[in-house]
Amino acid sequence: MRLALTISIMAALFLVGCSSGEPSTFKAGPTATCLKGIGFSVTTDDTRVGVIAANAPNGGLLANEPGNALTIAFGESSDDAIQIAAAFKEFAPKKLRPHINDVMRTQKNAVLLWTVTPPQDELNKVFACLKG
Repeated sequence: MRLALTISIMAALFLVGCSSGEPSTFKAGPTATCLKGIGFSVTTDDTRVGVIAANAPNGGLLANEPGNALTIAFGESSDDAIQIAAAFKEFAPKKLRPHINDVMRTQKNAVLLWTVTPPQDELNKVFACLKG
């Protein structure tokens, strides 16, 4: 009986230790709430986030802070993110295409597209706000 209890407790602790607490996919709603909490002006209104983000399976958002705007499109998987990134590249304005990789990042199922290359601290804040 003691051995079974000890094994059960150890297994539970192992499972808790292995879970990072990070969701398998990110979504627009919870991410928008977090971004608002750190000072971004955010909308998830499909008429304002752009065609690609509006049609993303897990939603899209447009976040603004002084001097920069960020569009995030949320796919169902990392495979979706690859397709979403390809769509952003294909439909990017001609002036943006040569340096789109400077302003676009992918994190799991989320594709982030800024108007201006963000500083590292802003990038870190946004990545920390990706929620499921």
